[in-house]
Amino acid sequence: MLAYRHAFHAGNHADVLKHTVLLRVLAHMNLKDKGYRLVDTHAGAGGYSLLDPSAQKNGEYLQGIMRLWDRKDLPTPVADYVALVRKFNSGSGGELRHYPGSPTLAHAVMRSTDQLRLFELHPTDYRTLQLGFKDIKTATVTKADGFASLKGQVPPHTRRGAVLIDPSYEGRDDYAKVVQALRDAVLRFAEGTYMVWYPQVSKHEAARLPKQLKTLSPKGWLHATLTVQRPDAQGFGLAGSGMFIINPPHTLHEELRTALPWLAKALGQYEGATFQLEQRAA
Repeated sequence: MLAYRHAFHAGNHADVLKHTVLLRVLAHMNLKDKGYRLVDTHAGAGGYSLLDPSAQKNGEYLQGIMRLWDRKDLPTPVADYVALVRKFNSGSGGELRHYPGSPTLAHAVMRSTDQLRLFELHPTDYRTLQLGFKDIKTATVTKADGFASLKGQVPPHTRRGAVLIDPSYEGRDDYAKVVQALRDAVLRFAEGTYMVWYPQVSKHEAARLPKQLKTLSPKGWLHATLTVQRPDAQGFGLAGSGMFIINPPHTLHEELRTALPWLAKALGQYEGATFQLEQRAA
């Protein structure tokens, strides 16, 4: 688990989907004056240099955020996401050099009345994250297992909150940990919005996860996937990814109904690139 570094994957097609959805959820949370808490169970380093050898090794961002960088026809949810990434590159002469992670993007749209709770186990990423948020009073950074720590974070005292869960899934037990952590969290805080990112890979656990999550969603769910590339000859590789949201904002389905087919075309690396969008209303 601790061998995983998101720096190799920052800004790829999976980040595009995850962060587009995250920002739409937070935009809806911001519509009410009452503060809320966002918990990021696997926060990473908070930001990444795309000029770093890690990002350059496979150049995954070239098939993700870079494909959107100069497009003028972005649908609104994607346009808002790209505009925010541009703000973190404002001193780069219009070039894409930096990619903000989930904590940084979230903090950029959250308010002084909202709380950000970040958990990260990798020692290097934790130190980077801690440094980036050291002067931000509304955020706390903890070197701890995000799955186990979630219990102490829900429900927040305002009874408004969201959770982002996006582990590496390098170990097969991560899938079971997601289900167990969510089962406990929903029992504690049924009103919360829970966002789960997962990879489309050739593992039985990956295919089974959305079905398991549906059973934990008594008040409604939304499931969005983006498939953009073929697995390799051995059936391996990240073909795409999915976002499963428990208690989604009522506006999210309509926003993604336009954004997802557009993204499938914009990010697709083969003719079979596609998307899926389904929901069960409360």
